[in-house]
Amino acid sequence: MDISLSDEQQLIADSAATFLAEASAMPAVRAASESGHGIDRALWRGIAELGWCGVHLPEAVGGLGLGMVELVLLQEQLGRRLSCVPFFDSVALAASVLRELPESAATRDWLPRLADGQTIAALALPTEKDATAQAIATEDGWLLSGEWPLVGSAGVADLLLLPALAASGEALLFAVPADMVGVQVRPLETLDATRGTAAVRAGALRLLASACVGQGLAVSLALERSRCLAAIALAAEQVGVAQQCLDLTLAYAAQRSQFDRPIASFQAVKHRCAQMLVMLEAARSAVYGAACMADTTPDAATLLFYAAQARVAASEAAQFCAQEAIQLHGGVGFTWEFDPHLYFRRAQAASQRLGPLSWWLEQVAAQLFNAPEDAP
Repeated sequence: MDISLSDEQQLIADSAATFLAEASAMPAVRAASESGHGIDRALWRGIAELGWCGVHLPEAVGGLGLGMVELVLLQEQLGRRLSCVPFFDSVALAASVLRELPESAATRDWLPRLADGQTIAALALPTEKDATAQAIATEDGWLLSGEWPLVGSAGVADLLLLPALAASGEALLFAVPADMVGVQVRPLETLDATRGTAAVRAGALRLLASACVGQGLAVSLALERSRCLAAIALAAEQVGVAQQCLDLTLAYAAQRSQFDRPIASFQAVKHRCAQMLVMLEAARSAVYGAACMADTTPDAATLLFYAAQARVAASEAAQFCAQEAIQLHGGVGFTWEFDPHLYFRRAQAASQRLGPLSWWLEQVAAQLFNAPEDAP
């Protein structure tokens, strides 16, 4: 598999890096993260104008018609700048699941709004904690009740995608306006203030039949595939975090002096920075490889394997590079004025999104143990 970038893809990466270096500079990130709502509206408008919100969506719904590789390149730069926008939740996660569902009037209605960035969506991926969400069929629609305790970007979303179970046990997915009467969205205080999370609750919410965007096996398959695609996108973000931690550390080590010498000249510091680079490049290769594989539309088992590899490698790289950045900054690495602690928070919080690393490792282990003896 050739994971080298084409000229067009390299141009996307370079232009995204240039744009975000100015539009998502750290003063803007700090201001947005301390504002309480955790979103930089001006940056989101700029991203929408550039067409990023529809990067992997079909041209028929207003997207750019590109693929996971291009989405990954954008996610990497957004992670590098800790950009306070709901790009991951709305584009990489919510838009992906709508794209994976069979075409319907609902998907034709919502996808163009997500593609142009005018609508922000948040998806509550089903977990054991919110398995009690139930939907009862009525004469003209559904009666939805349940709680979804951790929904990324729900506090700034216009549209909520809420999974539930019918009385028969069939999987359902509902598109619910966030400002609908009967929907309660409670923002949560989390470790990473640059990304908002909220708890969502619905009590006996009356919905029209059209609010159900999918049901049955199609929903289950779309959610499983979207989880893997989102894991690859989240891994790309973690690669961006690791890259910036290395860049910050190299810059600081070059100007910080001890014993009349820059600490970058000390062998111990060089070795630790080299280890950061090794983990970063290994993770980047895993992420790019997973994105290339995803664009070939592989079977579910293959996609899960590559997504898990990218997810684990990138999360470990981000956590390692963030902690090393703090340590190599010395005493100031722990202070609010310096940036490493913000990247450490993002690395730690992101490691728990879409399930902890142990869950992904267990899925791969199950694949390997259950594979036939003559399988390659």
